[in-house]
Amino acid sequence: MDKIRLGVLFGGRSGEHEISLRSARSVLGVLDPSRYTVTQIGITQEGAWLACTAETGRSVLEAMWAGKLDMLSPVGIFGDPTRPGLYAIQKTAAGEMLSLLAGLDVVFPVLHGTFGEDGTLQGLLEMADVAYVGAGVLGSSLGMDKGVFQAVMQAYGIPVVETMVVLRGEVQNDLNAVLAQAEQMAPYPLFTKPANLGSSVGVTKCCGRADLVEGLMDAARYDRRVLIQRGVNAREIEVSVLGNDQPQASVPGEVIPSRNFYSYEAKYVDDNSTLIIPAPIPAETAEQARSLAVQAYKAIDCAGMARVDFLLDKDNGSLYLNEVNTLPGFTQISMYPKLWEASGLPYPALVDRLVALALERKAERDQTLRKYEAGG
Repeated sequence: MDKIRLGVLFGGRSGEHEISLRSARSVLGVLDPSRYTVTQIGITQEGAWLACTAETGRSVLEAMWAGKLDMLSPVGIFGDPTRPGLYAIQKTAAGEMLSLLAGLDVVFPVLHGTFGEDGTLQGLLEMADVAYVGAGVLGSSLGMDKGVFQAVMQAYGIPVVETMVVLRGEVQNDLNAVLAQAEQMAPYPLFTKPANLGSSVGVTKCCGRADLVEGLMDAARYDRRVLIQRGVNAREIEVSVLGNDQPQASVPGEVIPSRNFYSYEAKYVDDNSTLIIPAPIPAETAEQARSLAVQAYKAIDCAGMARVDFLLDKDNGSLYLNEVNTLPGFTQISMYPKLWEASGLPYPALVDRLVALALERKAERDQTLRKYEAGG
């Protein structure tokens, strides 16, 4: 069989840029060269798309880690299905010239956060008519926007923690009203977080009004929509989900954060947080988490993969669905692949399965009529 032409896309214009590079290193390290022809595509924090031409032959990932971007060439995927593939952009005396650099059967966006996980990239790939790993435009955008996501969960009867959404403009122009509304919603502690970001970037645990002011200001730096959420004395339980129309859930795992909550520093800086797999919880709680994870996955029309995060109240045993991460951290020590490894699917096979699901989803999408036909 012909090799699958796989584009691995990483980096991104997001606060999670470095995490994406870490995930990409793990994915690239397990791709079987007998199965795939791999093209690395890096996106800088300024949004430039870069790849290697045949002349340079460098690893895009390693060049980005080293900051040697001058060794890379500008490229682009265009939202025109009649011009498929990755194009090199070359400067000439007459202007910029496009030339096909690589054909692409499927793209694996190893991206986290804005402009990668929020539906914007997925929209481009849909227009380009190329298969891609992960959720589509709807599932990606709903999973990314934590405010709208909470409303969808409530509509489906899935338990979530009390939450309100405020705009950056309200924080800047009517802070006292925001503070009063938040304090009326729930007692301290409260959590503030950007509505559209992950990896706990911009998340603050607020134990009083001064903390709340600081947390609101910090979250508003990262997004124009800010979440305020009731704090729960909780254990953090996570479930990995895999599949398209018939998704399956892994065994649950538990995160023991090294700090007072699972912050960015606890995840990526101090390396002292602990992952316990399987989570030491009652069997009925584990089954409830797996069932709710699949329900949430289907509710937002997710595809490919997602990590579903729960809060398990230590005081009363209530289980709350917190977030669905449609492109979760993907290093070999990240919770998503580790949960599948514990469920019997090792990391290399998981990557292969995700590529197969992307091609399956594209084949299903191709059955949709794009023009009106009478008499159907």
